[in-house]
Amino acid sequence: MNFTRWSARLPGTQRRAAARTDTALSPDRRADGSVPAARAEQLTDEDPPAPDVPGVDELPVRDVLDRVPALVALLHGPEHRLAYVNDAYVSAFGRRDLGARAREALPELDEPGLFPLLDQVQRSGRPRTLKSRKAPDGRSYTFTCTPVTETGDEGRDGRGGRDDRGVLVFATDVTDHAEAAGRLRASEASQRETAVTLQRSLLPQKLEEPDDLRVAATYHPGGTEAAVGGDWYDVITLGGGRTALVIGDVMGRGVRAAAVMGQLRTAVRAYARLDLPPHEVLQLLDGLAAEIDANQIATCVYAIHDPNEGRLVYASAGHLPILVRDENGTVQRADEPTGPPLGTGGWIHTSGSIALPPGSTAVLYTDGLVERRDEDLDEGIAALERALSGAGGTPQVVCDRLIRSAGVTPDHDDDVAVLVLQHPARRGAEAELFRNAALELLGGVEAAPRARAFASGVLTSWRFPTDLHDLGVLATSELVANSLQHGIPPMRLRLRRTDRRLIIEVTDGDDHLPRRRRAEPGDESGRGIAIVATIATNWGSRRTPGGGKAVWCEFVLQKP
Repeated sequence: MNFTRWSARLPGTQRRAAARTDTALSPDRRADGSVPAARAEQLTDEDPPAPDVPGVDELPVRDVLDRVPALVALLHGPEHRLAYVNDAYVSAFGRRDLGARAREALPELDEPGLFPLLDQVQRSGRPRTLKSRKAPDGRSYTFTCTPVTETGDEGRDGRGGRDDRGVLVFATDVTDHAEAAGRLRASEASQRETAVTLQRSLLPQKLEEPDDLRVAATYHPGGTEAAVGGDWYDVITLGGGRTALVIGDVMGRGVRAAAVMGQLRTAVRAYARLDLPPHEVLQLLDGLAAEIDANQIATCVYAIHDPNEGRLVYASAGHLPILVRDENGTVQRADEPTGPPLGTGGWIHTSGSIALPPGSTAVLYTDGLVERRDEDLDEGIAALERALSGAGGTPQVVCDRLIRSAGVTPDHDDDVAVLVLQHPARRGAEAELFRNAALELLGGVEAAPRARAFASGVLTSWRFPTDLHDLGVLATSELVANSLQHGIPPMRLRLRRTDRRLIIEVTDGDDHLPRRRRAEPGDESGRGIAIVATIATNWGSRRTPGGGKAVWCEFVLQKP
């Protein structure tokens, strides 16, 4: 094969013309103040002449290709018959028979998928490249297939057709790069698995089950990133029939975001036990987020459901609005009030409310469910509203339908957390297990006996056993007596039963919260709360909106 008759141009390279001159520096150039070439300065009449080293352009093409470390093979004609392989190719795969078709002569090109590429290059006359493909020798190569033609106007046969074309295969060993990339991918996968494991361990393994709500949640980590985000959710029973619900999103990704999320979730549970209004909980979280990491911010919405009120009282720190669907499928969006994200500081959060009547469903979610790069955020929320409007069934069914309608797949590019709660409309026999009774306390010496008689009648009508009836009347007497002694009007007694517990609550207009203390033998007071704490399953107190307080206790019912 006469290589001087073939020309090939590899992608990304340029043919450089050698600018050679045989003339020496002229005397006038040496005297004009310019700096002569270093080699010219060193030459003297006594120096021996330099050996004649040929330039690259003076070497035969075969010598050039034989000296490159890359693998080179030249194929000719429509059947891709082997015309040449260089020494590096022979060292890698052994000697080859010239003139044979490529499929027989170069079988090692089959595994990287090079044979279809040869046809494409010859038909199109354009180079093609396959990056980092593993060959049978276990090493990885980047293959570049370049069309070559005979030099001259019309080629050897005078037609200039495709019989004159060949393909130059140039394979660069990129094994080290491929192995490094593989190690990097393995490291990223390991880090992502660590972050996912950490995050899942910090999320609630099993949601608490409130008496008056049905809840379900789901979490989907982003699949295309090397690390997960800091989405979280939680359900916290506060006692007295009330339930706190929270969902949040820590900005950023990876183990750091998951760790911050875990600290915030733990803090939320601690602050929730104080039974504070939602905006006060967010105020505490805001300061804590700034202490954890001043550069890490998070969005969060914290809501409280009170079955006696039939509403969600909530506060939002830069989070997406809660959506509520009624029995008829009408969806309402809770837009206000919304403050800045946690960790920004300098903002006084406020609480708002949205109705949650029996038969309604509320959805709390993170931005991964509704945010898309190619559309406005409001469009995503509007699409979620439409999906929720037609989503019926249990909370878990609603979760699954919302995830599907949003197009969330295992390779979704962002984390998604969804928390669904339903306030069921109970009818028939089930409704008999959820009852309420209330009495306004006007004060005076007759208030305590009247409250005891009211409680006794209600507990008897609810068909509680004698021991629970007596404990309920005793707890009512102590709570009312404590309110009459330390509280101010208006006062109210409320009894509530669910399928799991009996709840007794007394409210008054004084915001001083009682505390349990040890009464000395000579003390005339201080024993009421101690008695309630001893006989009841749980007890607590909280300040009520608009001033005043509520003191409650509850008894867990025995399963029939």
